[in-house]
Formats: sequence, C-alpha cells, structure tokens
Amino acid sequence: MYRRPLQSAVRSVINASRAARGQVLDQEACLVGALAACQLATVSSPCLTPCRTLHINTQLRNVKETPQHTEEEVGAFTKLIEAMGFTGPLKYNKWKIKIAALRMYTCCVERINYDEFFEQCTLPDTLNSWFLVAQLHVWMCLVRMRQEGREGKYMCRYIVHSMWEDVEQRSKIMGIDATHRKEGTKSMTETFYAAIFGYDEGILADDSVLAAALWRNLFNYQCEDPKQLELMVEYVRKQMQYIDALDGEDLMLTGEVKWRPLVEENAQSILKVATPTYNDAGL
Repeated sequence: MYRRPLQSAVRSVINASRAARGQVLDQEACLVGALAACQLATVSSPCLTPCRTLHINTQLRNVKETPQHTEEEVGAFTKLIEAMGFTGPLKYNKWKIKIAALRMYTCCVERINYDEFFEQCTLPDTLNSWFLVAQLHVWMCLVRMRQEGREGKYMCRYIVHSMWEDVEQRSKIMGIDATHRKEGTKSMTETFYAAIFGYDEGILADDSVLAAALWRNLFNYQCEDPKQLELMVEYVRKQMQYIDALDGEDLMLTGEVKWRPLVEENAQSILKVATPTYNDAGL
C-alpha cells in the first residue's frame, strides 16, 4: 500500500518535467526564429544606418561543447600532496626553476639603476628606498610568472625567497644588529604584501588607481610633484607590456629579464604597433 502514493507522485513529477521541457523547446525554437528573422531583415535592408554588428550563432550547444579556459588538470595524488603543503610533479625540473627564480631576482637588482630612481623620484639613498624600488620590480616579475600555471607559481615562491635572503644579507653587511634587523624585516614584510595588493588593484584599474598605489607604497605618502607620479605610472605600464610579450618558456628556464629605461624620449613608441613602410611604387 505504501508504494501507490509514491508511484503517483513519480508520475506527476515526470508529467510536469515533460511539460516544462516542451515549453523550453518551444521558447528556444521561437528565439532561434526571431534571431534568423533579424538577420534576414538586416541583410535585405542595406540602406539602414550601419551600427555595431552582433555575433549570433543559431546553433545551440551543450555546456560540454562550449570552449572554456581550464587550468592544468592534475591527478588526485597531486591534489592531495599540494593540499598538505607540498609541491607535486611539475613540467620542468624544480632545480632549474629555482635557479631561474634566483636569476630573475638578480635581474631585479643588478639591471636597475637605483640612483636614477632616487634622483627622479626624490627618494633618500637608504636601504628602505632600495627595497621599495626592488619590490616594485619583483612584483612585476610575479605578475608575469603567475600566468605560467603551477610552474610559474612555484617560481614566484622562490623569487620572494631570494628577495628576503638578499635583504637579510644586506642588513648584516650594513651592521644592523639582530634586534633591529628582525623589526625591520617584519616591517618590510608588511610593506611588501600591502604593496602587492595595491599594485595588483592598480594594474587592473585605470591610471589614477595605479598612481594612488605608487604614492602610498613607493613614495610613502610623500610626493608633491605630479610629474613624478606620471613618470612612474608610465614606467609601470610600459614595463608590464614589455614583460608580457616575453616568451613564458624562456622565462621559466632562464629567468632573464631586461628592463626598459626609466626615462625615454618617446616612451609611447613601444606601445604602438610599428607602421609598415612602403616604397615609391606603394609596395
């Protein structure tokens, strides 16, 4: 006796689902017909005012057929060990990635004219000012390498590790005692991660947001000349575009990064596509 109410309920649910499916199919058919009619009307009336074209596909696709950007698929074992804090198998050798990370950080230190930054931005020649300029370039490298999947994130970890090792060694060379060195490293750590969030927001937004992030993190709220902010915003924009154009595999294996100069006569030249040249015959 307890099965009859269940059977009647199942029948009612099936009938309702069939009716709803029929309504959905009718609506989809009407929509496809309307879109086709609009296309025919657009083609048959060329005298109308031209407007923005709309891409319409009358073929209905399933979710599985829709092309979507997916991350690298990893196995269950890799997910398990990475959830425990370890790193799973990578596409490239881990030691090569570590060496490339150290080389990339070296490019952020060796290939930057810090004296020019101190002069153009009116920064004092101190360890903290050096760190503020260095962390800006380290951040740009992190943004680029995070686009390279799990291997890029692994490399980012060792770029930051190399930075803190360098800060520790420079503090010891300057003769800073252990207590002040610990306090300074803690302050720099807070400054670094705050700058990361600010720069990430600025690079995704407009120039005013990026200028505000530079004013807070690079100039330390002390910048009275708007031309200095304009110079640094232009520098970050052109530098990011230049790094994005570099090959990801070469960066993963070599870590070699070249930087655009801070001051250029025509900085916008690299932002524009080179116009083709023609001879007298127009070829």
